[in-house]
Amino acid sequence: MNNKLFSVIFSLAVAIALVGPLFAAGGGTALQHANVNVRDTAAVQRGAKLFVNYCLSCHSASYMRYNRLAEDLGLDEELVMDNLVFADVKIGETMDIAMRPADAEAWLGKVPPDLSLISRSRGADWLYTYMLTFYQDESGGWNNLALPNVSMPHVFWQLQGIQKPVYATHDGIEVVDHLTLGKPGLQSPEEYEGTVRDLVTFLDYLGEPAKVKRKNVGVWVLLFLALFALIAYALKAEYWRDVH
Repeated sequence: MNNKLFSVIFSLAVAIALVGPLFAAGGGTALQHANVNVRDTAAVQRGAKLFVNYCLSCHSASYMRYNRLAEDLGLDEELVMDNLVFADVKIGETMDIAMRPADAEAWLGKVPPDLSLISRSRGADWLYTYMLTFYQDESGGWNNLALPNVSMPHVFWQLQGIQKPVYATHDGIEVVDHLTLGKPGLQSPEEYEGTVRDLVTFLDYLGEPAKVKRKNVGVWVLLFLALFALIAYALKAEYWRDVH
């Protein structure tokens, strides 16, 4: 590879590394860090409650069963049935919705996606940014910085309030520069960020329920390997002591 070609490839790699994060949200807005922790069982529990109250009427989570949710979150099955199940289903069934795809397309324009793997597909930071950047445009409808022309309404608008766009002109093109809170919601901005973080924490857990157990097992594996390395070193030293 000649030096000129190497310089071009290197320059492209640097440009992608610098510019990529700015547009990773898909709408040209920088991602905000969610800082979720799936080991925070209380946060996952709060997120589960938000999910079933605000999301599950349209979005299913068909890879998750209610009894698995109860087991992972340390909840009694009766408690789950009383507080997280609002349909005529059994504890061993999956988190599906009653709305049929044909009806969803007729009423909403498209079938809302299943959210079982949305965190693995989009990432926690994207989901966090998405739920924070809804705003009301000039038409009076909902739009979003992370996903422009979004078809989903802002289900948390009563909690967050109504954000309005502030425009700026860049290179002759008018774009949304930032958002301002036009009408306060039931929660302060800090409280709403905590609410969104809880929901995203649950979605992150939903994408890989075994993540917590896998990480816990990984810690014990590393400790075992460290102990085994010490024993192996001591054994090696004992074998080679007479040789030296």
